[in-house]
Amino acid sequence: MRQIILDTETTGLEPSDGHRIIEVGCVELIDRRPSNNHFHQYINPQRDIEDGALEVHGISSEFLQDKPVFADIVDDLLEFVDGAELIIHNAPFDIGFLDWELSLLDREDRMSDHVSVLDTLELARDLHPGQRNSLDALCKRYDVDNSSRKLHGALLDAEILADVYLIMTGGQTDLGLSFQADEPVDHEAGDLALDERPALLVLTASPQEIAAHEARVQAIHEKSGHCLWNDI
Repeated sequence: MRQIILDTETTGLEPSDGHRIIEVGCVELIDRRPSNNHFHQYINPQRDIEDGALEVHGISSEFLQDKPVFADIVDDLLEFVDGAELIIHNAPFDIGFLDWELSLLDREDRMSDHVSVLDTLELARDLHPGQRNSLDALCKRYDVDNSSRKLHGALLDAEILADVYLIMTGGQTDLGLSFQADEPVDHEAGDLALDERPALLVLTASPQEIAAHEARVQAIHEKSGHCLWNDI
């Protein structure tokens, strides 16, 4: 299973107002594991950047002057993502801009011709209704380190979203296998005899807990098309 975590930065909020993509960042997952393969490109939008957008990502027009235009990188981008499932936070925004860029090149294809898309914002809203589900909020909820995210950046945000997505769809990540003794261990005393050890407490799930678990697994499967619990 090949998935691509994708993010973009733009000159403004609306492609219908003539705004353009200025950065694309992609991180590849193979069978839910980072492959260390990525795509990252700054793009000259050939137009000014709105002040509000500049405050968000900090990418200036001067910095982009010597960068390639979208037409120069589109084939490499589509080759990288082709056939994969795109994982995007607020997918309509990024897909809308990518489709806009394709239309400006008089191309007949759109992103849906190359990829399928999973919107992690919609997934988060289903899992956490009524709560804040921005990327920063999800980082706090899932204890993902985003301390380096002073400004938005397409590749950095894609890397952070990859961590969030894997935790959000993978269930428990801390298996509790680490051991910390309350007292220093006396290695010379040897192991405790079996009859000196406390009985192992085994807790079974209640019917209500089992039903809640099955409902969560089904919700994840319907959203992402795959859930590891179904393979167990």
